[in-house]
Amino acid sequence: MPLAITASLTIPDEAVEERFVRASGPGGQNVNKVATAVQLRFDPARAGLTDEVRDRLRAIAGSRLTDDGIVVIDARSHRTQSQNRDEARERLADLIRRALVRPKRRHKTKPSRAAQARRVDVKKHRGETKRARGRYRGDE
Repeated sequence: MPLAITASLTIPDEAVEERFVRASGPGGQNVNKVATAVQLRFDPARAGLTDEVRDRLRAIAGSRLTDDGIVVIDARSHRTQSQNRDEARERLADLIRRALVRPKRRHKTKPSRAAQARRVDVKKHRGETKRARGRYRGDE
């Protein structure tokens, strides 16, 4: 079933691949028998995302990105396969939602003349304080 990201964006099934593997952690004897951990693999190239969003997704994904450009999400904190699957899909959706947001451009600013003057005054005062720490020279 396609993964809904926003009201206007859904990720097709062919872009997402899920593998179930055995997990350590909660589950008792079940851990040794049932593959409850989910390894979700997402191919941004097959998802129909714009180049801009795809580039931001690659930057946000960080170490979760393979050399082939596949995003890998590992979910193993729950006892059941379905809960881990839901968690992995939600984490992927959150990652894509963050990539959809275009960061604001930074506008260069300069400190005001008054701020520059205050900075210099503080530096001079600090220098005076340090200079006054020298040895006391009496009336020699």
